[in-house]
Amino acid sequence: MTTPSSESTQHRPPLDAELLRRRVAESSRLPFYSRVDVVESTGSTNADLIARAGRGDADNSVLIAEAQEAGRGRHARNWVSPPRAQIAMSVLVRPSGIDPSVLGWLPLLTGVAVVDALRGTAGVDANLKWPNDVLIGGRKVAGILAEVASAGEAPVVVIGVGLNVSLDEAELPVPHAISLTLAGASTVDRTELAASILREFARRFTAWRDAGWDVGELAAAYRERCATLGKEVRAELPGGEVLTGVAIDVDHSGRVVIGDRAVSAGDVTHLRAEY
Repeated sequence: MTTPSSESTQHRPPLDAELLRRRVAESSRLPFYSRVDVVESTGSTNADLIARAGRGDADNSVLIAEAQEAGRGRHARNWVSPPRAQIAMSVLVRPSGIDPSVLGWLPLLTGVAVVDALRGTAGVDANLKWPNDVLIGGRKVAGILAEVASAGEAPVVVIGVGLNVSLDEAELPVPHAISLTLAGASTVDRTELAASILREFARRFTAWRDAGWDVGELAAAYRERCATLGKEVRAELPGGEVLTGVAIDVDHSGRVVIGDRAVSAGDVTHLRAEY
């Protein structure tokens, strides 16, 4: 693990919005994203896109903030970071005709996309902790939150990604977090990283849509990248129940199977953590 230089922590360049749009557009003959916006600061990129959805905003739109003042994680946990030290990004999609029972795969698909982007662009050995935390060396580098803005035949879903890029040890939100800088990534260029994540997301989403929302191929990709499977875990379930056992699979709906029980919600901890 490397120690960040004073230059890396003090000089955090802004995202290059025009270059980002070009990089994303170059990745496909038919552009997937209708718009990619970058703002200096906002409360929550997820909340902003949910509001836009209510006003009829276009499908496949992206919002990235240089700083978030009211970012949200799972279970409504708040998180903040120094400006330009993270990628705080949300994507609005309308998966028309999808079976509601497999909507839970959207954040898992996003996790696969983030892992592949980090492996390919940043050269780090990233993997997943169920459902959608991205880990490096057992420490969390990114989190994902999907929110259904409206249900129906063409549900509106907003998926948010928060990726730690140049945070130093003192800036980490919790001791078991990590940043790409601390992990010795080959690049911490946020423009290139954001473009890579968006390209991977578009590729995965398009393949899933073209497969008629069949989860077979997606589930196989997720299992290959999920460090939770095969590990002894503790799941803290809604209502205070605690379940301990070996995570053996992820089922058709994206639930983790612990022993003989499928779990759809809860905090899952690896009992033999690497950090």
